[in-house]
Amino acid sequence: MKERITKSMARNIYFGGGLFAILVFAGLTMDTVKQVPKRSNTQNITESVAKGKNIWEVNNCVGCHTIMGEGAYYAPELANVFNRRGNSDEATFKSYMQGWMAAQPLHVPDRRKMPQFNLSIEEVDSLSDFLIWTSKIDDNEWPPNIEG
Repeated sequence: MKERITKSMARNIYFGGGLFAILVFAGLTMDTVKQVPKRSNTQNITESVAKGKNIWEVNNCVGCHTIMGEGAYYAPELANVFNRRGNSDEATFKSYMQGWMAAQPLHVPDRRKMPQFNLSIEEVDSLSDFLIWTSKIDDNEWPPNIEG
């Protein structure tokens, strides 16, 4: 009985398929690298945004919240909180954040409690700037609904 595929044919298919996969992967990687500057909103990073990110990290906000899908799912997604609560007005959003942060923890029965972090007005404004900046990143319309 004659073999339909020889060892040399199998080797060529293996190496050819591997090379094809590497080329596709390299092409997709190069495309992604070209897309990042257009989508990342890095040109709008200010000192206040950087301070807000530091406040986010120091207070381990990601331990409860998600941002662009990363983090814990205990509390709401915050990548689009500016769109939900700020009505596209930064001053309104900052006022909302000042009131929200000052009111914590809310004493509502059967509701998860956010701790009081005792942030200064400047720290809450910086955190607000970070969340505003985050909302302007092109994240492929994540989260899938406005309430996160």
